[in-house]
Amino acid sequence: MNRHFSVRSKHLATRHRFEVIFKWFGRISIFLALGFLVLMLAIIANMGAGALQQTRIALDVPLLQEGFDINYLDEADYDGLIKSALRQRFPDATSRSQKRQLNNLLSIEAPFTLKKYVLKNPDTIGSTARLWFIASDDVDLFFKGSIELAPEGNAGRLISEAVAWVNELKAAQAIKTVFNFNFFTGGDSREPELAGIFSALVGTALSLLICLAISFPIGVLSAIYLEEFVAKNRWSDFVEINITNLAAVPSIVFGILGLTIFINGFGLPRSSPLVGGMVLALMTLPTIIIASRAALRSVPISIRHAAIGLGATPIQTIFHHVTPLAMPAMLTGAIIGMARALGETAPLLMIGMVAFIVDVPDSIFSPATALPVQIFLWADSPERAFLEKASAAIIVLVVFLIIMNLSAIILRQKFQKKFCKNNF
Repeated sequence: MNRHFSVRSKHLATRHRFEVIFKWFGRISIFLALGFLVLMLAIIANMGAGALQQTRIALDVPLLQEGFDINYLDEADYDGLIKSALRQRFPDATSRSQKRQLNNLLSIEAPFTLKKYVLKNPDTIGSTARLWFIASDDVDLFFKGSIELAPEGNAGRLISEAVAWVNELKAAQAIKTVFNFNFFTGGDSREPELAGIFSALVGTALSLLICLAISFPIGVLSAIYLEEFVAKNRWSDFVEINITNLAAVPSIVFGILGLTIFINGFGLPRSSPLVGGMVLALMTLPTIIIASRAALRSVPISIRHAAIGLGATPIQTIFHHVTPLAMPAMLTGAIIGMARALGETAPLLMIGMVAFIVDVPDSIFSPATALPVQIFLWADSPERAFLEKASAAIIVLVVFLIIMNLSAIILRQKFQKKFCKNNF
């Protein structure tokens, strides 16, 4: 008896020990997952923080009267005025390479900035204007400390003389960093210091709106029909299997499908948010259908019996009682589908949304790009400054995803309270 009790106690202690070990394995796994997530976000944030700062250089530009015709201010040589002002500021730049480096201190946007200033303030002609111009990407990276100084005095593509000029500007307090509003308000550019994400954000928003408007109602109605009205037979089994398989199809296949049907078949405009949203809708539709069917199954059968017992028709039972109770879980399925669509790049590449788009799309038919595609293009660029832009855009994409999820969670909880109150 004692021997049997001792064996059982030993087995019980072993089971308890394995349970404790299993709990610690679970805790360590969660800790590692959260640690890797925090590390990844910290690295991306550290790399992208520089994109939120923009370097500007102060320059005194003489607006000589003989250089302007008051009736043709648009045709003045603003580029020549900028170069002349730079040579007056740094008279030691005499060789051709030094002059080229001197002109490269400022962004190519500098003449347009000066032109805008003169057109707005024509009364300043004949005086000297002190303006803050956007620095080039090389100067920007060096001033922010992203480029290390080489032993011979060079910094990246900046020669030693250019480094000395930047240090001279720093000593004279003629160079500074400001918040880069242009990153959020500007479109793409081939110059890293001028590139922004606004056009990509608008293209992403329009594509997601088209995707949601198509996939959510079709997905919910399809799930209701398959779950509540279709008889269980070989045909319904065939449809269920294909829906499940479509949820696992690589996204680039949907891009090829959209290119073949929507663009080549229907003649819809290439690289437009309309086509992008339709392709993303095809991709997210299986996920929404599967999640919506699971939500309908989770509604107790007693709800259906009670509604029918009180005289409701099958249609009334489904749409007045079952669907409202399942809607919070359906929203969760929509969140999963939209989150997947938000980060997709491959299908959008196939329909031409990889094009270089500077202008902000003003309709769903205008050429556009998407934020994931913009990140892909910047990450693939050889310019080092574009890496900062890509990292900052990733942060914006993550924030965009968090806002979408928070909004959906709030709506889900609101609907859940409302429906529970009305049905019980």
